[in-house]
Amino acid sequence: MAIQPNYAPPFSQCFLSPRTQEDIERDEQIYNSYEKLSSQLPILDDWYPLTLQNYQSFWIHPSQVPSCMAVQSHFNPRPSDILIVTNPKSGTTWLRALSYATLHRHSFSISDHPLLTTTPEQCVPFLEGLFNYHTIPNISVLPSPTIFSTHLAFSLLPQSLDCRIVFLCRDPKDTFVSLWHLVQRLRISSSTEDKSIVELDFNKAFQLFSQGISPRGPFWDHVLGYWKESKRRPEKVLFLKYEEMMEDPVSHLRKLAEFMGCPFSMEEERDGVVEDIVKLCSFDNLRELEVNKDNKGSVESRRLPPSSFFRKGKVGDWVNYLSMEMVEKLDAITKEKLHGFGLSFESSAAVP
Repeated sequence: MAIQPNYAPPFSQCFLSPRTQEDIERDEQIYNSYEKLSSQLPILDDWYPLTLQNYQSFWIHPSQVPSCMAVQSHFNPRPSDILIVTNPKSGTTWLRALSYATLHRHSFSISDHPLLTTTPEQCVPFLEGLFNYHTIPNISVLPSPTIFSTHLAFSLLPQSLDCRIVFLCRDPKDTFVSLWHLVQRLRISSSTEDKSIVELDFNKAFQLFSQGISPRGPFWDHVLGYWKESKRRPEKVLFLKYEEMMEDPVSHLRKLAEFMGCPFSMEEERDGVVEDIVKLCSFDNLRELEVNKDNKGSVESRRLPPSSFFRKGKVGDWVNYLSMEMVEKLDAITKEKLHGFGLSFESSAAVP
């Protein structure tokens, strides 16, 4: 039976369109077929509680495999829509906030902005969540343009996809460290119910990540898919690096606005609108908002409050966790997988 999703407007409208009994039964059959296919995939528990299944060469949580299948077959955005894409722990929340505040800057003042009382997840929901309720959402009722987000690899998106895509990647060393911390929090939360759960060994997690076994991994294949597409269709795919955005957020926000089709005017530049949005969406500001400190604003059921998805957000924090041997190994893999395509990550020490 379909679960009633708890989305705020305008996304709640996707599930409120009149539906016949035939529509309901059709969707139920579609999702039942996806769940049957998913049940046949082996489950890997090494990242528990983030159990994983390998679906079309990428590692995905079993609960999201059916929704990924639904996205592949039924997500049909308009050319004006925008899809935000990241690897887990690569600046997802930050990019959601920046893109939403930029696109809707004429609708809200900074002092009374929805991001002050609403999580970025509610403003820009995951496709994997929207398509996870045994009901194909009717996204045609949403205003144009609409921003969606996902962790899906490019090869898992619909082949007919024609909307604009913004991909944000992060140095794999920082990505791994941040991901390990997230899983630790999930394990601590789960251990209140199951005392047998222990800490995820850092070395074991590192070996898994290096082998390409991680949530939404392999990391390098995920990044490379969007990098190649950004070179093939730069007018449709904007490829951004977390480290470069952190170093110069103002210039990158201008670039983002231009790509989304809503460039800042000279008057807005003079009035400091760009800087105001950067400040509103800064990591420190978002982390301190009450709505991001508890579970009340969460769209999807989760074990952790939104605050758990804000750790440090710093560039180069990996130096505090990775041995020299680990650094050399990840750098070697990155060079082998990406350098031949002209993509690299600049190593940097942690910012104090």
